[in-house]
Amino acid sequence: MNVLLLTDKLTTGGAEMYFCKLENNLPDGEVNVYAAAAPGELYTHIKHKDRFTALKRSNPFYNFWQIRQLILKERIDIIHANSLRAVLMLFLIRLTMIHSFLCIYTKHNVTILEKKAPFLMAFLLNHFVNKVITVSHFESENLLRIGVYVDKLITIYNGVDLEQFKYQDKKKSKMFKVGILARVSEEKNHALFVEIANTLRDDSDIEFYVAGDGPELPVIRERIKDLQLEDKVKVIGNVKHPESFISEMDVLLLTSKREVFPMVVLEAMAVGTPMISIDRGGIKEAIIDSETGILIADHSIEAFCSKIKELKENKLLRLRVIERARDKVKKEFSLNQMVELTYQEYQKQRKFFL
Repeated sequence: MNVLLLTDKLTTGGAEMYFCKLENNLPDGEVNVYAAAAPGELYTHIKHKDRFTALKRSNPFYNFWQIRQLILKERIDIIHANSLRAVLMLFLIRLTMIHSFLCIYTKHNVTILEKKAPFLMAFLLNHFVNKVITVSHFESENLLRIGVYVDKLITIYNGVDLEQFKYQDKKKSKMFKVGILARVSEEKNHALFVEIANTLRDDSDIEFYVAGDGPELPVIRERIKDLQLEDKVKVIGNVKHPESFISEMDVLLLTSKREVFPMVVLEAMAVGTPMISIDRGGIKEAIIDSETGILIADHSIEAFCSKIKELKENKLLRLRVIERARDKVKKEFSLNQMVELTYQEYQKQRKFFL
């Protein structure tokens, strides 16, 4: 089976890490894995570099030709697209060639097309894509509502590498560390994180840490400076070892304006760091409130602050959340399970196609 994994770029992000995990772990004896993307810092994670095709971020015509040639040369059976942009390019490629291929699409994010023209999104998925993998049941339900056929959909949860994100006991510290690990962009809502820190500025034993890079980082730095929070909020920037940062935190926050199912939730649950998360997308499929984490209904500074204090002061609650979260990840969200279910879907689609 010749499988091409296709995404836009290999910059740090949940969809891109998903791409790398599949490229690394699909069974070599059963699958010839090819990969194509615009290079980025995650290129170092690519296992089969001899089968990697470098695309260009701002040259769609070049990318179109490169992918078309690769499909013909390697007789690609299945193309697994990890963005809607990739699906649209594949649709145009198929119009120009006799050789056919299967298209599987993993939907990681909310797309402009589904918001602006949901009927076109449904038409594309129903009539071109062979299977749509969603990373939460919540997202499957959204696609059903816009008209995507039920037999086109399968939910396969993101999987966390339990060897990389190993459980670690918390080191004793005088300070209670509150962190956020996310791309510093408008939708991740770091501004709320800073306001939470500002509200708790008089709690001298609580520190805040911002990890990640992105276009809004200068804005967030300036806001921290304006509020005179430089000693309260530490800006770490990009982290090469997210498992280390997460395990060093006593609690991790997720303040996003919108989400589908972020990997950082599962990573925190795996290493033993409680999550306080906004209730968006499919997050509640992993976080059961006050059992495997804490869910906040809306973007309330007061609610986040209250729960931070509660976790800080209630050690029994922290330990219960940590234990149950780790158990849930092992049972439902392992990397091995994600890879195996995805490979099974390749087999089903190829058998049906042949």
